[in-house]
Amino acid sequence: MQRIVIVGGGAGGLELATQLGRHLGRHQKAQIELIDANPTHLWKPLLHEVATGALDGGIDELNYRAHGKVHGFNFQLGRMSGLDRERKHVLLAPITDENNDVIVPERRVDYDVLVIAIGSVTNDFGTPGAKEHCIFLDSRKQAERFHQTLLNEFLRANANTNEPQDLEIAIVGAGATGVELSAELYNTAEVLVSYGLKKLTPANLKVSLIEAGDRILPALPPRLSASAQHELEHLGVQVCTNTLITGVDAHGFQTKDGRTIPARLKVWAAGVKAPDFVGTLGLATNRSNQILINDHLQTEDESIFAFGDVACLLQADGKAVPPRAQVAHQQANHLLKVLKARHQGKPLPAFVFRDKGSLVSLSRYSTVGSLMGNLTSGSMMIEGRLARLVYVSLYRMHQIALHGYWHTLLLSLVGHINKVIRPRLKLH
Repeated sequence: MQRIVIVGGGAGGLELATQLGRHLGRHQKAQIELIDANPTHLWKPLLHEVATGALDGGIDELNYRAHGKVHGFNFQLGRMSGLDRERKHVLLAPITDENNDVIVPERRVDYDVLVIAIGSVTNDFGTPGAKEHCIFLDSRKQAERFHQTLLNEFLRANANTNEPQDLEIAIVGAGATGVELSAELYNTAEVLVSYGLKKLTPANLKVSLIEAGDRILPALPPRLSASAQHELEHLGVQVCTNTLITGVDAHGFQTKDGRTIPARLKVWAAGVKAPDFVGTLGLATNRSNQILINDHLQTEDESIFAFGDVACLLQADGKAVPPRAQVAHQQANHLLKVLKARHQGKPLPAFVFRDKGSLVSLSRYSTVGSLMGNLTSGSMMIEGRLARLVYVSLYRMHQIALHGYWHTLLLSLVGHINKVIRPRLKLH
């Protein structure tokens, strides 16, 4: 029986494993294996909400092993550390506990077809001090670290008998993550004040959003970018465009023009690249360490496929497919067709990205975005409640791909109930 191994349980990898399990695994047409370094899945676009406490990751997470049992695939916990293309096996690093004692030794997982979907990590572009002083939001663990640090700052401020001091937070990168995090921070401050932590109010929150380009949200039309910036500045965010960071220390960020942007909490959310070890796998990569693939989502090795943020696919216009959640979703659906065609000995279909637009949530204050592709002849700009409804639907579409409509309806109902019976914010 053919063995299809998928490394990476992000949005795309998990959707692909689920669909392959339903179509092939359940019917004993292929053995489907999913490998991930974490035991649970959380949709990556929600990490900024985990960071601010607006979302409790423990409630929204999905257990890979339990999900695989229901949908026809096997799950292995492990972190990919190497690849032997000649013998066709993936090398997994040992699993250790908090004392570095080995729980599971190094393993080799055989494959007939390998799919690499391990996503991306934030690219600090080698900026001095970034790794040592900044928090990144690539994983749930990092988001929860920021959340706990943020709560500690509010507790410290409220324990101080002197006049309340400002909390300075600086975020590098004004893409979706940086903008959404900036807005959520003010919502968090308002909610914490309502729960009795009154000494650090939104007025004492000093958030700086730093962008090297000439405007925030470059993926959106200029009018929506300007609208989002106006909303952020109304909340109190200091938006710094055309600002290149040259260094980071304990006190803040140094800019190319010689300024220092002070920050007690520092977040780096600018740029993406594939994890460093990808460059050691012997597959062709670009400058961002992404694996080069053809329009069948295939590497130069015919038995190895890659998709999502870890892969680079050039479109007809010479531009690379952008690293977005909608790309991973579309590629997962397409790769299902490719692998089924390959399994049946049929020609492999070519992937064409259809841009459905971009949406950015400014917490409960606003949502902005554009709808494109098949929805309109060009693009349609939306804001406010309609945009918020569409934004929420993106997560529901991910859940539908994993669970189906009925299960997703129940999850949505549970979410509404939790809004009534649980605190508005995770307070621990």
